[in-house]
Amino acid sequence: MNPFKNKSTQRDGFAIDTLIGPDVVIRGDLEFSGGLYVEGRIIGKVSAADGKAASLLLAEQGAIEGEVRAPVVIINGTLSGDVHAGERVELAPKARVEGNVHYTVVEMSAGAQLTGRLVHAQAQARALPAPEPSVPEALAAIAAEA
Repeated sequence: MNPFKNKSTQRDGFAIDTLIGPDVVIRGDLEFSGGLYVEGRIIGKVSAADGKAASLLLAEQGAIEGEVRAPVVIINGTLSGDVHAGERVELAPKARVEGNVHYTVVEMSAGAQLTGRLVHAQAQARALPAPEPSVPEALAAIAAEA
């Protein structure tokens, strides 16, 4: 049996490809794919690789200081920074988040704490300014006023 074989394991019903243990501190940006389970501390930006399935689970004793970008983000620890979840974000009972949470779907359990804003992805898209009218549209509008 090869202990280094590329194989996902399960933890809390979550498929894990990468585990950052409780005694690990990472300083710097981290890019990942698959399942990332964080019990330690990350100081830096955590982002999922473009075009790949990715899920981040921040355990109760885990901490991240920096921006997080991933399709699925589950937080049960401490996070200082903005969260950008392309598909879904879950704030579990022990979640402590300081920053804005950008989401498509959100689940927030009783006991979770958020110091920041919940920003829905569709609302954010609507808040963008309207595009400038094209030259023919602008000329038609001027002609209609005359």
